[in-house]
Amino acid sequence: MTLQLILASASAARTKLLTDAGITHTVQVSDTDEDALTAAAGPITPAETALLLARAKAESVAATAPSGSLVIGCDSVFELDGVPYGKPWEPAIAKERWQLMRGRSGVLHTGHWLISLGNTATDCAETPVGYGELTSAAVTFEDVSDAEIDAYVATGEPLHVAGAFTIDGLAGAFITSVEGDPHTVVGLSISTLRRLLAKHGVAITDFWGS
Repeated sequence: MTLQLILASASAARTKLLTDAGITHTVQVSDTDEDALTAAAGPITPAETALLLARAKAESVAATAPSGSLVIGCDSVFELDGVPYGKPWEPAIAKERWQLMRGRSGVLHTGHWLISLGNTATDCAETPVGYGELTSAAVTFEDVSDAEIDAYVATGEPLHVAGAFTIDGLAGAFITSVEGDPHTVVGLSISTLRRLLAKHGVAITDFWGS
């Protein structure tokens, strides 16, 4: 059976990360209502939120994915002072976030959930098997100026990413250090994907140029 890896995410950064790592995949965006899901979950930690949403995305796409597929769902949540921060969407909110973050450190949590649809002897399409793992990395920011924040927000880059920053984009100039897997900050840990695939009896090397 030919293996097919499906990324259940609209994130260009995640698909680029997989592509740069030589991992052949397709993309299918989930229709998960993240706000409704987190509201229904009640009081949970930022880390738990990331894993909850990753699982929901994977399960949403797996519901219509063909047999023989592996579906990876991911979600990232930034935590500062115990408070979760997702995508700011609005320039004013992104500016407020950066004024709060500058010169400080926070934690970026990325949840991963991998579902197999009939890829091993123990799996079957009727009973999808899923495994999850959370990775976290501490991020320290430069004490950037108001002018730098305004210029960054004006680019539009921080509006659609968790925590209002990207390490692999313009905000890389404003990050002094990352403690943990840098891929976690991008939104998908390749080493974590390797471990999750192994739980399904699949090697990540099977997707190299397949």
